[in-house]
Amino acid sequence: MTIAQANLLKTIPSRVDANITLKMVSSGKVGPQHLQAIKDLTLFNDEKISDWLDISVKTYRSYKKPHSTIKARIKEQAVMALSLIKHGIEVFGTREKFSEWLSKENFFFDKRAPIEYMNTNSGIKFIDDRLTALEYGDNI
Repeated sequence: MTIAQANLLKTIPSRVDANITLKMVSSGKVGPQHLQAIKDLTLFNDEKISDWLDISVKTYRSYKKPHSTIKARIKEQAVMALSLIKHGIEVFGTREKFSEWLSKENFFFDKRAPIEYMNTNSGIKFIDDRLTALEYGDNI
């Protein structure tokens, strides 16, 4: 992880929090660096990440460029995804182990992979809640 990525992650809440996310988005401080950080902190490709954000791959790539104008909905989802990623890395210890857990079928997700729920804010929150349960000894 680069120093810039570490500094960016310090500004991201460790849990998905609507209030903090709203403040971050409305402050104007969320930008292309946040979308790039999603890519840098996960093992997933642009196609998978653009699916999470419900945008085309071309749009995702253009949003990662400096001085891009990004819709508030995408900024919000990016902050929530980064919060989830940060939390997941804290719980599992590495991005590799967290990515593996995200990609594996899970009883608590109707025998689907948690990653399939990343395309909505409520899905991200649900995954985050499961991570919190894991921290307190609930099953994987």
